[in-house]
Amino acid sequence: MRHLRKILAPLLLSLLLLVTSCASKPPSRFDQAQQQSSQQKSGQAVVKESTQGAEFNKFFPKGGNGYERVYTQEKKGFSEAKLKKDGKDVAMLSISDIKNNPSAAAKYQQSTKTIAGYPAATLGTTQTSVLVNNRYQVKVSTRDPSFTESDREAWLQKFDLNGLARLSK
Repeated sequence: MRHLRKILAPLLLSLLLLVTSCASKPPSRFDQAQQQSSQQKSGQAVVKESTQGAEFNKFFPKGGNGYERVYTQEKKGFSEAKLKKDGKDVAMLSISDIKNNPSAAAKYQQSTKTIAGYPAATLGTTQTSVLVNNRYQVKVSTRDPSFTESDREAWLQKFDLNGLARLSK
């Protein structure tokens, strides 16, 4: 009888583990949210008419004077690059097609400030941007306190904004 218990106990335990591990569990709220957002057709992040991110790269300023430009992300409707100085990230440079987010133009409607002839906006103490032809938002974001608002404005002027304006026609 004792011999039977030694065999039966591990066998029953193994069977119990097998049954419970194969049981399906209800989806978590995160699983449900992921499924719902994946199935939505409206409100998708990128519209079909968006400009390819690779087309934006030629409008970014070059490095130089101790600065290095390193592209970090490129996708339909968006391109981004880090601006480094002495190996340290000091700013992020980006161009985005606001066809994907038309409400982004609202902050430029009341703007009294312009940079290189384009309406400009400042968000908090770390971001400065311009809107080119009501289509492309060009943004410089501070990543290091040494990179000031005047630095952001200077780098916005280094973008080929007029070339970007011709792209939207």
